[in-house]
Amino acid sequence: MTGISYMVPVIVAGGVLLAFSFIGGTPTKSGYVITNPFMQTLNLSGNAGFAMMVPVLGAYVAYSIAGRPGLTPGFILGYIANNPIGNTQVKAGFLGALLMGILAGYFVRWMKSWKIPTMLKPIMPVLIIPVISVLVLGLFYVYVINTPIVIFSEWILSVLNSLENANIILFAFVLGLICEIDRGGPICKAVTLFCIAMIDAGNYEVNAMFFVCTSVPPFAVLLSTVIFKNKWTDADRIQARSAGVMGVVGITEGTIPFIVEDALHILPGTMIGCGCAVVTAALSGVSLPVPHGGIFPVLVAGNPIMYIDAQVVGIVVGAIIVGILRRPVAADAK
Repeated sequence: MTGISYMVPVIVAGGVLLAFSFIGGTPTKSGYVITNPFMQTLNLSGNAGFAMMVPVLGAYVAYSIAGRPGLTPGFILGYIANNPIGNTQVKAGFLGALLMGILAGYFVRWMKSWKIPTMLKPIMPVLIIPVISVLVLGLFYVYVINTPIVIFSEWILSVLNSLENANIILFAFVLGLICEIDRGGPICKAVTLFCIAMIDAGNYEVNAMFFVCTSVPPFAVLLSTVIFKNKWTDADRIQARSAGVMGVVGITEGTIPFIVEDALHILPGTMIGCGCAVVTAALSGVSLPVPHGGIFPVLVAGNPIMYIDAQVVGIVVGAIIVGILRRPVAADAK
């Protein structure tokens, strides 16, 4: 919860600025191109916020366990987890930062218990702890954790390739289930690369299946806070509105705080909602020539009415399931 509380303002600041920067952008095959200088500045600021939010999560998770000495390894290891290593273009995202923050916290707490000479104590928090913790855990991430992440990402790609020629409903639903599970992590990255490859091959339908559901999780949570008022606190509702603003341009990261806090009750609804949205888009023949989600791509989508309809189906289904699964909040917590 400490990591979430510090991460939320970063997500909101970065996400809202990024969302507004897309206004007036031009959709292309490589995404939205922003030419207005002022909007470019907003985009730069928004991307900076998104680059920082994952390291902030890792840092303050470590801080909650080990205190101030956990901040440095938490920040650095969170940054490493949120960036691809080598030529793989695969990153662990917020799940990797969460894991590394926990490892850093307990590793640093263990280091703080070392019996060291009195003369070394002043340099312990500023030299010994940060250097050793970053070195040891950084190497552990690169050579141990990153390898299975790359293997898993490649496996996801192979599964998608094998399903491409299978039953369209099965392919679409599986794509919808997996594409938003880790909010920009290795799974989402693998699916994105797969869809970009489909654009290059002239298959705009598969690309539409993926990007039609990027708005589903934030709007599903937002709608759930409206329908199921007893399941959410006032703070949740405020955060959900910010997530909804980001959802307009297909930014799902606004739901990360909800996932970190209550994944068991949030993820099933948002995943099934995405699956329903993707199936609807697949059966309707929706196509999308740009690798971007949200509302704006409807301007260049094939069968734009069904593009919106698919999103609505996923949002409603996701909101209802999330609301049913979520537990009522205590009266004093509202």
